[in-house]
Amino acid sequence: MNFLSDTTAPAHPQVLAAISEANSGYAPSYGNDAITEALRDQLSQVFETELDVVLTTSGTASNALALSVLCPSHGAILCHDEAHIHRDERGAPEFFTGGSKLLPLAGAHAKIAFAELQLTLNQWPQDFVHTPPPRALSLSNLNECGCAYSVQELAALTSPAKALAMSVHLDGARFANALASSGETPAAISWQAGADILCLGATKNGALGAEAILLFGKAREKLEDLQARQKRSGHMGPKTRYIAAQMLAWLKDDLWLELAAQANASAQIIAEGLRDQAGADILHPVDGNEVFARLEPKLAEKLRQAGVGFYQWPDGSARFVASWSTSAEELRAFEATIKS
Repeated sequence: MNFLSDTTAPAHPQVLAAISEANSGYAPSYGNDAITEALRDQLSQVFETELDVVLTTSGTASNALALSVLCPSHGAILCHDEAHIHRDERGAPEFFTGGSKLLPLAGAHAKIAFAELQLTLNQWPQDFVHTPPPRALSLSNLNECGCAYSVQELAALTSPAKALAMSVHLDGARFANALASSGETPAAISWQAGADILCLGATKNGALGAEAILLFGKAREKLEDLQARQKRSGHMGPKTRYIAAQMLAWLKDDLWLELAAQANASAQIIAEGLRDQAGADILHPVDGNEVFARLEPKLAEKLRQAGVGFYQWPDGSARFVASWSTSAEELRAFEATIKS
């Protein structure tokens, strides 16, 4: 009953098989191979637009590299106070940008409140020499509370940013889970909603270690700069075909959406058990594969003693994360533990 994180889950067999298939003969290095080219074409089809792709092996590297080409060192990046780039990346965005300031904003369920964004844009003008001008807006979908932004919510936040010529970064470490729950198209909740760069994560959803930085529209002009920063920081994998092979297998026949939907369904079962059987408070809408619950200390301890793994969140709540590999047996055992 391991609900600690989706990064603890194994890689999907089809992803591993794809790595094995790619492991034959010689291929050009640093992304110049046929598999990486095929992935670029596949992603263009999936997102219904021409795009450029840079591959990495971690979400932190993807986010930091993406933001380094979207925001200058003297600018500011607006994000939610709970954002991964703010709370969980040990200052990587500031390091990679050379000193950009992160401006955390408030909003319920880790969603930036529109009023907060407007207030911040008014208080931090673009043309005042004494303060860092906001140059990028960073959104997460799913976000750090497991909640999904709708198309309308994304557009409402990106529109005022675009009006000020700001760039928009989308942290999509759990983008597939947001897609599976919303029923929207990949295009609708990315570039069509205002995103310039999407950091698309596969690692949490069946891959061994595969992340893609997708550049849309005018952001494609930043490809050369992005690649230079990727190389200089040591994040340009020489054998890129193995990362590309993972993502190709992940996308094939909509496996990524199938795995995400499976994880989301498991999270609903976990939430129902905690709420209906244990009387726990579910703190945020369960839009994906994460459940945040307020547990009585005795219940939390009994769950741990029974072998239920979950993460103690900084606010004192308990986070349960389902993955593509969460089994029916695990869920039945969890329900039985709750009932007992």
